[in-house]
Amino acid sequence: MFKELDPLLHSQLRLAVMSLLIGVEEADFVFLKEKTGATAGNLSVQIDKLNEAGYISVTKSFKGKMPCTTCKIAQKGILAFDSYVKALQGYIRKN
Repeated sequence: MFKELDPLLHSQLRLAVMSLLIGVEEADFVFLKEKTGATAGNLSVQIDKLNEAGYISVTKSFKGKMPCTTCKIAQKGILAFDSYVKALQGYIRKN
């Protein structure tokens, strides 16, 4: 039997953001935008969804006069990501 995949993480961009954040302490919006190749608007929407789910925390500040959005993966996000990866491994092994 196949495990259900977390629909929040099954989005390509949200999965990319989580994959990047799992390996760093935190990342700013510009870094995530450059690494994912996403538009600013789409990335902003997907970050909001991950934040609302409690998978990441978002801090908004300023560097000089420039706004800075910093993202950090939350414990709930680590557990969800780990579960998602294990579920995918189950799909691969069944084939």
